[in-house]
Amino acid sequence: MSDNKTTHFGYKTVNNEEKAGLVAGVFHSVAAKYDLMNDLMSGGVHRIWKRFTIEVSGVRRGHRVLDIAGGTGDLAAKFSRLVGPTGEVVLADINDSMLKVGRDKLIDRGVCSNINYVQADAQYLPFPDNHFDCITIAFGLRNVTDKDKALRSMLRVLKPGGRLLVLEFSKPENELLSKAYDNYSFKLLPKMGKLITDDADSYQYLAESIRMHPDQQTLKEMMDDAGFAMTEFYNMTGGIVALHKGVKP
Repeated sequence: MSDNKTTHFGYKTVNNEEKAGLVAGVFHSVAAKYDLMNDLMSGGVHRIWKRFTIEVSGVRRGHRVLDIAGGTGDLAAKFSRLVGPTGEVVLADINDSMLKVGRDKLIDRGVCSNINYVQADAQYLPFPDNHFDCITIAFGLRNVTDKDKALRSMLRVLKPGGRLLVLEFSKPENELLSKAYDNYSFKLLPKMGKLITDDADSYQYLAESIRMHPDQQTLKEMMDDAGFAMTEFYNMTGGIVALHKGVKP
């Protein structure tokens, strides 16, 4: 799979080298209203999903945490408080618009002393081996061109015993919920995007990208293949979202 010259951008098939630029266009477009749209799209439930991720992380004072595709900094702000002045949080995002919005938001909140900001591609993380106690990627893995390569990159920079947490939209467990979710995603979501951000196409892509993302079991197997141990996942909101956890042996 990783050797293919093409990949998916939503439902479209594109060359591998094109995808990063296309995804960048989506997030440049939505960055300024990203937090507002998250609250509207999920009814605020994304905050509960992220809180659970923090609880499962096991992060404590003095730890070094990498938040990939950290966007506007929700997880980074919480990790900053947990690791304290002796710890470090790196908020990484491939998209400079999202990184700027996140940095400005956290600085405005006075959350900045132990957070560093790095523009980085998840497939080629610019950090030393065995460096982080915990890595999180929330709602970002589905946008990565080569997910297998990214998972191996994350494994490399984790310390032995360190945890990877992947929070991502997944496959609903119930057929009725799945149909209702499809109606919401493909009919309401682009209209909300048009109304709030004047960009229906980006939210159409986001809905499609969720459907093209590996299901819960497939992603667990991908983490196993990348070298993670003790992999497991937790379904939330009926499987609309899943949190995958893996540990570096």
